[in-house]
Amino acid sequence: MTGGLQTVTDEAAWWVAKMDSAHWDAADEAGLTAWLAQDASRHGLLLRTQAAWAAVDLALVPRGVAAAPAETVADPRSFWRRRKVLAGLAAAIVAGVAGTSRIFAPETRYVTNLGEIRRVPLADGSIMTINSGSALTVRIDSRVRRIALAQGEAWFEVAHDPTRPFVVTAAGVTARALGTAFSVRVRATGVEILVTDGTVETGHESPVNTRAATRLTAGQRAFVDARAAVRFEADRASAVDRALAWRGGMIDLEGDTLATAAEEFNRYNVRKIVVTDPGLAGEKLDGVFRVNDPEGFAQAVKVSLDVTVSARDPTTIRISR
Repeated sequence: MTGGLQTVTDEAAWWVAKMDSAHWDAADEAGLTAWLAQDASRHGLLLRTQAAWAAVDLALVPRGVAAAPAETVADPRSFWRRRKVLAGLAAAIVAGVAGTSRIFAPETRYVTNLGEIRRVPLADGSIMTINSGSALTVRIDSRVRRIALAQGEAWFEVAHDPTRPFVVTAAGVTARALGTAFSVRVRATGVEILVTDGTVETGHESPVNTRAATRLTAGQRAFVDARAAVRFEADRASAVDRALAWRGGMIDLEGDTLATAAEEFNRYNVRKIVVTDPGLAGEKLDGVFRVNDPEGFAQAVKVSLDVTVSARDPTTIRISR
């Protein structure tokens, strides 16, 4: 697959470019694993190349213009031009650290725009799916894999590595796992953690906090507030799956209030849903909708609840009695 490339640095650039394209599948995952297995130093090279790629990605975006989602590469000429620049950057990084026994990448920052859902394979074999309007940094070194979630939400499929814990921090809350799948979401009053597979240990990273860590297993959902108090629901795997429907571009409602549904749609769209009647906001709803279709949702609400929907304003959809 990378046979036409001249150096291992070129190969690393090719793999990073491939991960950043729309065409990544199980065969690519297996190919990357095999490539990494050929030489232990390739793990560090891949991480450094990813950091360089992220820097070039930002540099190529004109000031004031939003970056395209990572899953698309619109212009093949731009793709190869960027890969060529990236190879030069990676080579310079390698030359600058010659003689160092083991080098790891600095923190890499990821930001998603409104409505963008981004899937990012990590060099350790883990995969993270980042929800709309999120920002996080990733650092992987010889001792720990650390994610700092500044805002928004992300779901992590963690590659098993008992020597390097996988730790996500958000708003003072930690979620620690070795090999599992879980999501972390920053909310206004705390942090929500949903576990889809394995076990996650959550607590507060403040040194003055004396509360014991809470262990969550598959199907459990926890909310950790600023005082490190943990509330969680047990044995609600279906509820967790519905809450993570955004990974497939959907919003899955089952007994959710209209106010909650509007809040979810507003996470993904410039055009906001406004519920003008407080009594109406508490009405319960069921249904599955695309995240980018607030108009379709509003029409469904109009029929099911016999309400008025005003969509004359291109930035707002108002729902009232």
